[in-house]
Amino acid sequence: MPMRALKAIDPTIEYLLKKEYQRQQNTLSLIPSENIASNAVIEALGSVATNKYSEGYSGKRYYGGNEIIDRIETLAIERAKKMFGTEHANVQAYSGSPANQAVYMALLQPGDTVVGMALPAGGHLTHGWKVSFSGKSYRAVQYGVDKNGYLDYDEIADLVLKEKPQLVICGATAYSRIIDFKKFRQIADSVGAYLLADISHISGLVVGGVHPSPAPYADVIMTTTHKSLRGPRGALVMARSAEVGVKIDKAVFPGLQGGPHNHQTAAIAVCLKEANTTEFKSYAKKIIENAKVLASELENCDFSIVTGGTENHLFLIDLTNKGVTGQEAEDALSTVGIIVNKNMVPGDPRSPFDPSGLRVGTPSVTTRGLTIKDMKTLASIINDVTVQKPDRSVLKKAKDTVNELCKRYPAYPR
Repeated sequence: MPMRALKAIDPTIEYLLKKEYQRQQNTLSLIPSENIASNAVIEALGSVATNKYSEGYSGKRYYGGNEIIDRIETLAIERAKKMFGTEHANVQAYSGSPANQAVYMALLQPGDTVVGMALPAGGHLTHGWKVSFSGKSYRAVQYGVDKNGYLDYDEIADLVLKEKPQLVICGATAYSRIIDFKKFRQIADSVGAYLLADISHISGLVVGGVHPSPAPYADVIMTTTHKSLRGPRGALVMARSAEVGVKIDKAVFPGLQGGPHNHQTAAIAVCLKEANTTEFKSYAKKIIENAKVLASELENCDFSIVTGGTENHLFLIDLTNKGVTGQEAEDALSTVGIIVNKNMVPGDPRSPFDPSGLRVGTPSVTTRGLTIKDMKTLASIINDVTVQKPDRSVLKKAKDTVNELCKRYPAYPR
């Protein structure tokens, strides 16, 4: 990716970006929230649309000269509504956390009760965790998972009946099973609560037709655009009704932010077009196939997989029986070019900064083209490298194999 102008002005940044490009080419990311945006998305993200200020919405701006930007934003909105089957879509939120904050602002008053999934059980900071705005400004009550790592819908229903929240949140960042949105709708209806489906991790699987959609059930759907959807960093907030949609728009602007990032909006429109193809549907299917095989192969190597497998793009490994921590495993795999992230497992007695597990996902390597056969190879490498103090020859062989895979499946083919 030539950066001649950048090299002339700021060779230090040009050098660092080139090194990051090389890092991505020469490592394999198994972080579930990472993916590889297309050249088309990156070109839109680096376009002159970044120069324009556009406070407001299409047809009602506070600045002149937005004729073209209006068309870009409208196109992104229409594509989002069509793909996700919603009445309303907002494409201006800067990222997932501000998008969820906009939902809170639109539907709740400070101090209202929110029921969401606890962070250690697989939820997100913005689902009511104590260090987040969602846990500080609202009365947050958390649900978890059962001893096998599954959502217990009866337990969640009892909790909601007891706490009578104004908002129920479903969706996760580290849950490997299908989420039953219909059951969550019934649970929210039992107390007249709004239902927010945060599908940031699985939105690519939803539009790819390999995970059920929350559109018939959720009052609001929020998703980031850079995970399994394979777009730029950004977010979509979609509503089932125009009435809720108006509230969302007012919360995003002027409630929480000023001018939208128009280059980001353009890139989101591009990624939505890319996702509306038969190729993307095939890609979504392959993500799950790869994840299932990788989890199964690791289980055959005596790794403890939370819930015993996966139905989506990720899974959690409990490393307790291996005698290593998540941090130690993350560091060891990094030395051979496999990038993962340490993660707490349900009921984890250890600290979030040195937990018992790893979170593993397949969107990025599937984008590169790795197959089921390659998942078996990766499982073998993970098994060899995460044992305590592996032999140097083992590490060299693993690194050589990863290098060969990176060359065979480049992140950005030349």
